[in-house]
Amino acid sequence: MTLDVDIPDPPALDGPQKPGAYDAVDEPEERSGDTVPHEALATFLQEGAWEDGFDEWRDHTYMTADEFRLVRELGLIRGFDFYWNVSSADVGYQAPTVPEDLPPPYDETLERGDIQGIEEELDELGRTVSEVLETDYIHRSGEEFGFFSDY
Repeated sequence: MTLDVDIPDPPALDGPQKPGAYDAVDEPEERSGDTVPHEALATFLQEGAWEDGFDEWRDHTYMTADEFRLVRELGLIRGFDFYWNVSSADVGYQAPTVPEDLPPPYDETLERGDIQGIEEELDELGRTVSEVLETDYIHRSGEEFGFFSDY
């Protein structure tokens, strides 16, 4: 099932968070506090990773256009965040959740199962974009991450 919606702007990564708070990333034993990987991820999202991941996700999602309209109206896309763990070479993500206090008419029309389905699809979007970042955008030998070609 393909979701026929325009691709929204990528989320702005507000800043590094605690690595253990992200899905699909292992928390490093030591943390350098360096924000270069986080800033580079934001650049990769702007340069096409978000669009590529979103495009792949919308070809397989079960989210409806009405549900996606809710996601946009609530500003949930801005709630995505991504984190690259240099030591384990994986990209984690945080997917937003639907707030408990929904505005009308959603407060009357959405059931708990609908909300759970939306959150599962948002999680899948985060995972898909994370995988696109890992496989297509992050060059593990790139100087911006402190690696060298013999790594």
